[in-house]
Amino acid sequence: MSTKTTLLYSYWRSSCSYRVRIALNLKGIAYEIKPVDLMKGKGDQHHEDYKKVNPLQKVPALEINGHTLVESLNIMHFLEETQPQPPLMPSDIFKRSKVREICEMIQSGIQPLQNMGVLSHIEALAGKEKPLEWAQHWIVNGFKAVEKQLTAYPGKYCVGDDVTLADCCLVPQVYNAKRYKVDMAQFPTIMRIDNELKTLPAFHAAHPFNQPDCVTVNK
Repeated sequence: MSTKTTLLYSYWRSSCSYRVRIALNLKGIAYEIKPVDLMKGKGDQHHEDYKKVNPLQKVPALEINGHTLVESLNIMHFLEETQPQPPLMPSDIFKRSKVREICEMIQSGIQPLQNMGVLSHIEALAGKEKPLEWAQHWIVNGFKAVEKQLTAYPGKYCVGDDVTLADCCLVPQVYNAKRYKVDMAQFPTIMRIDNELKTLPAFHAAHPFNQPDCVTVNK
């Protein structure tokens, strides 16, 4: 095992970075944050040095044990496979499938459609009033499906009574939904689970407002 510091390239308000911070905290893996300011100038993610870390010019990226990993779900599965305790995937094969399902619904069907790059492009094409409407549409559309699926495995969290990777994905997406002024009262199951998870230290520590690069204005 390498003794090098585990380094997370992260932006405080990035939901993808938020997911990975939660997973690292749950696994008890010590790490340092390397802030990548997505808003500074043209964005730190477009600097030549960061392109060498992640050619896609996105966060997060994780340097661990001498390797650099990108894409949040890939990183989370790596952590699960290399440090299986505490487990973030159920042993039951059908519950494991449900966890992957919820993760995919969020990371493929919601988050990419309301991320900063997409909303900036929508604004350039259609004007300043359109990005919020766009983000709300896709978050509500996706959360309607997630809300329905969550009822299939009733429990304290997304899939039963144990925290899983699905929970790591859900909480950051709820944070985004609130940022974009989505009426979350229409999703009572999602909100119940989010409220349960936010009491856990690993989730609290990962919250955007608790990050070293958090900007206090316009949170």
